[in-house]
Amino acid sequence: MPKPSSSSSQPRSRNYDVVVIGGGAAGIIAAWRSAQLGAKTLLIEKTCRLGTKILISGGGKCNIAHAGPIEDILKAFRPNEARFIRPAVYRFPNVEIMRMFTDRGLRIYTRPDGRVFPVDQTAKDVVAILKNYLFATGVEVWMNTPVEEIARAENGFQITLGEPFESSKGYAQDRKPKVAFGAKALLNEVRSNEVDDDRGHGPGVIQAERVVLATGGSSYPNSGTTGDGWPWAKQLGHTLEWIHAALAPIYLELDPFDPARSGVALRDVIVKAKADKKEIARWRNDMLFTHQGVSGPTILGISRLVAEAMPTSPVTLSVDLFPELDQEKLIERFVTDGKQSPKRQVATPLEERLPESIVPSLCADAGVDPATALGQLEKKARNRLVETLKNWPLGTVRTVSLEKGEVVAGGVKLDEVDPQTMRSLVQPGLYLCGEILDVAGPVGGYNLQAAFATGFVAGETAAKDSLEANEALAGSITGKR
Repeated sequence: MPKPSSSSSQPRSRNYDVVVIGGGAAGIIAAWRSAQLGAKTLLIEKTCRLGTKILISGGGKCNIAHAGPIEDILKAFRPNEARFIRPAVYRFPNVEIMRMFTDRGLRIYTRPDGRVFPVDQTAKDVVAILKNYLFATGVEVWMNTPVEEIARAENGFQITLGEPFESSKGYAQDRKPKVAFGAKALLNEVRSNEVDDDRGHGPGVIQAERVVLATGGSSYPNSGTTGDGWPWAKQLGHTLEWIHAALAPIYLELDPFDPARSGVALRDVIVKAKADKKEIARWRNDMLFTHQGVSGPTILGISRLVAEAMPTSPVTLSVDLFPELDQEKLIERFVTDGKQSPKRQVATPLEERLPESIVPSLCADAGVDPATALGQLEKKARNRLVETLKNWPLGTVRTVSLEKGEVVAGGVKLDEVDPQTMRSLVQPGLYLCGEILDVAGPVGGYNLQAAFATGFVAGETAAKDSLEANEALAGSITGKR
């Protein structure tokens, strides 16, 4: 597939209607929409690849969007965030996002929980299609071109470009094999593959009348999202809300650490978080033990509330291993099993439902010998076991990993951006979209959808503003003649 146009020379004095900074989901869509409307558009990306975080999203499968009515999708966000993104997600809804990919041959399917994934292909195919859209509309792309500063200039903005990154800096090509797991392993795989363009276009300075900031947040910085846009936005007059983890693994105080748990997955459980003895969050899905704590969809689902509670109170986690049964019904099941199979060991029915490796520690926490026959299980022991199964303590939270997260909460204050247009209400000619904004939805394709939608509106508005200004200028010149 042809690559988007790119120049290998140092930055020259060129006239661009719109400059988009950041080649992630929001930036790619913003640049494509801007060029589609006829604006001469430049997309600047500091790494050697476009869409790196898309490539590692959903375990490399890429949760493109969330299906269903728009109002149902908006309910997944906090009220102020839902109000802000509402115009954008109606302007570029999920059905249009999905059509954008299916029109280029991507087969997709919707899971029962509403999450939309490619059928056969992977995140690589999603990014390849997005690149194709950039190429088709004539977007000029500068890769391996870090921006160091954006300052207000007489006619727009002055963008200072830095030296291109080398492999040792972590953003260019890196073919050294590394041992890793999960998102880290995916990122290493992505970085070991062929780069899009590593030539670079700095150092230097370019001028731009209209700039779209789509630099993302600071989650998983090894992918290139290091929060660059926030200090620029602040320097240009914007206010930043507290930056913290939103969809991230949780590290626990593990003393002692049980190596038998690391890498063990629990299916369909409810993880609960408590602060000051009050439940602050719960989430039902799968959970994964890690060497530092816990991860998986349930943990991502509660991580934002946990991070927000930690500055004022210790937070503890527990897990309900049998969410389909309340405590009384679970007791009844053990009583019935004791009567029907009195010689069966306590461990046997547990191992039928749970990973064998955790059963010994689970029974130890309950004070029950796993070899005890069900028919000999005393009432107090049975009640302790059931209480543990319904509320197994995982530990006290040490930290919520911002750097290993998928999304961050916080960012540019929403009151300072027009939700209808993504125009900055502080700086004329500046547009903001994607994770740089104080918007963070739950796991399930919501955040990628918000990035696509706000990017679409930002690129559309910037292009229209530019084209209207050019027409007005042409008209005034004609009038003077």
